[in-house]
Formats: sequence, structure tokens, C-alpha cells
Amino acid sequence: MLLGLSMMTYAEPRAPLPRRRRLWPVFVPSALLLLAAIGWSGFWFYAANQVDVQFKGWQEREAKSGRVYDCSRREVGGFPFRFEVRCADPTISLTAQTAQQFATKTPLTAKLSEILAVAQIYDPTRVIAEFKGPVTVSETGQQPFATANWSLGHASAAGLPTLPKRISMEFNDPVIERIVSGVTAPFFSAKHAEWHVRLVEGELNDHPVIESVLRSEGASVQGVHPVLEAPFDETVHVKLRGLNDFAPKSWPERFREIQANGGGIDVTESRIQQGDTVAVAAGTLSLTPSGHLDGQLQMTIAGFEKIVPALGLEKALAEGAPPSNVAPGVSTQDVNKVIDSLDRIIPGLGKVARKNANAGLIAGLNLIGQQTTFEGRPARAITLRFMDGALLLGPLRVAQTPALF
Repeated sequence: MLLGLSMMTYAEPRAPLPRRRRLWPVFVPSALLLLAAIGWSGFWFYAANQVDVQFKGWQEREAKSGRVYDCSRREVGGFPFRFEVRCADPTISLTAQTAQQFATKTPLTAKLSEILAVAQIYDPTRVIAEFKGPVTVSETGQQPFATANWSLGHASAAGLPTLPKRISMEFNDPVIERIVSGVTAPFFSAKHAEWHVRLVEGELNDHPVIESVLRSEGASVQGVHPVLEAPFDETVHVKLRGLNDFAPKSWPERFREIQANGGGIDVTESRIQQGDTVAVAAGTLSLTPSGHLDGQLQMTIAGFEKIVPALGLEKALAEGAPPSNVAPGVSTQDVNKVIDSLDRIIPGLGKVARKNANAGLIAGLNLIGQQTTFEGRPARAITLRFMDGALLLGPLRVAQTPALF
């Protein structure tokens, strides 16, 4: 018995059994992460499907305005943090976008290489698009009559999927060429061009006031007028008043609406600079029942003496101001009176003016305008008038603008 007690006393104690490790601290976070990934994936694919639905709805709305967009292949991607709509070989068919198109119903078709539209998942109301050229433009079923390309082209829109409240488009190194009998010729080029449109008053469905800004740097227009061929920078800032709403419709219909409502086009800022010559203008224009511009812009020109020979207006005086160059309601005699007034200032100056038409026209228009300064330089303040589409510098017609509807 003692031996047994001794053995019990000196027996080595057993090692405790190892405790089971709890797996839930590892398993639960992993399971939650997996569920979150599955939920996020489901949300993304549902939202991506809605993007496709909204895109189709936008196509239908634009088609009502005479702008038909189509893709040879459309893909939706961007998982997991954004949405991408890639449109391969897109075509844009435009009908009734100008007064001439509205009358003839002749559609124009533009073909691009690709359009990629992207929206971040945290802000799907703002879309950024990138355009890949080149673009060819043709009347439907005919050979292209123009082509365009750029180094970078993109656009953005805010306020989607309903009507956007702000739209911007920007292009670096845009080039437009005309195609005549298979031969290309330069028409327009610039270092940079951009266009912005935004809602500034009202609501899109209730008498909106739309602001538009057009800017270009190093622009040149070929084959229209020599004065436009030398590079120039421009900024044109306007507001459109008199719209009922911004529902889908063509631009001729919008301009007709502005005219019917007594609205107009407020040119709040217009600036063109070409070398040392700078011209700024501001004013309000209305629309006549025939769709032409009517109104006045107050213009200030620094480097005025360089514009006269560039525009070729000297012929108007050298030839006694032929009727085609005289403003409506102003006779040839009225222009000759300007020259005669030079004789009253300095005898014989009118005769010199006819022989030296540039100097004569400058002197004559100086009588119409007022001497002033602009940015520290001598300048002339002149009223630029629109009379039923005719653009008038003093009593002389320098251009004819097309009807807007």
C-alpha cells in the first residue's frame, strides 16, 4: 500500500491537452470580404446594364433632334471602379441642323474611328469622352467632302442621365480639310480649340438661359478670305435668351423659338487678335422673321489701319462704292458724301482719297468711328451693324451672314 502511495506520489503529471484554436477571427472577415466582393460585383453589373439602358435612351432623344448616333460594336466595361462605353467605328448622321439642312432635309454623315465614354462609379452623372480620328464627312451615300483629325479630342458632360447642365469639348491640333474631286485642300487648323455650354439661369425645362464660350488659339481659315489665313486667337462669349426649354429639337427650331419669344443673342465678350491687331466687341443681336441676325455690336479696334487693306474695302471707295457694298438704305451718294467731307476738311483730300483708296477709307471710317485707346494703344471705336443678315462696317457691307432658320 505504501508502495502504491509512493507510486501515486511520484508519478509525473500529464501534460494538458492543447486548446482548440478559434478560426472565426480569420473566417469571418474573409467571408465578409467575399460577400462584399460578390455584392459589389452584382451592383456593378446591374449599374453597367443601366448605363447601357441610359445610352440607348440618349440615342433615342438625340434622334428626335435630327442627330442619329450608331456604333458598329458597343462594349460596356471598366469593372470594378468605373463605367466605360466603347463605341467602335461610330457614325453620326445629322439632319436639319442648319437652316439649309432644315429646308433640304439632306443628311450629313460623319464617321469616326472610336469614341470612349467614361464615368466614375462614385459620380456617374459626369461623363468624360475621348474621340479618336480621323473623321470623314459626307452627304449620306456620297463620297466624303471633308475630313478632320486632331492629336487629342475629348468632351465632358455634367448632369446626366437627364439633359446635361454643362457640356465641354476640347481639341488639340485640330485640322479640317476639304475634298474636291478626290483632292484634299486645307480649310481650318488651330493649335487648340474648345467649346463650352452651360445653364446660367432658369431650368432646362423652363425658359433656360444658355451661356456658350468658343475659344481657339493659332487658328487659320483657308480659302474664305485672305484676312483669315494668318494665325489668330479668338474668344466669343454669348448668351442665348428666349428658349422655352431644352427638350430635344433641332437648332433651327430653337432659333425660331428665340425669335418668336422676342429673345436674342447677347455677345458679352468677343475678342480676336491677329499679330498686333486686336478687335473686341459686345452687344445684343436679335433675329428677324426670316431668321437673319439684326442688331449692333460696339467694336474697338487697335491696329485699325491694317484691317482696311486686308479686307479689300479700298475698292468700295476707288470704284465709288458699288451698290453691292453699300448698306441697305444707304445710297452710293451717301458714301461719296463721306469722301466729299474730306474735301471740306482739307481741299483736295477727297480726290487723293479716291486715288489712294486705303487712306481714303481709313479717313472716311475715322469720321464714323471715334478715336480711343485700348490696352494702352491708339484705337478706333466703331459700331458693327447687322441688318437682316448683312454685316456692315460704317455704310459698307463687308459680309452676309446666313439665316439661322
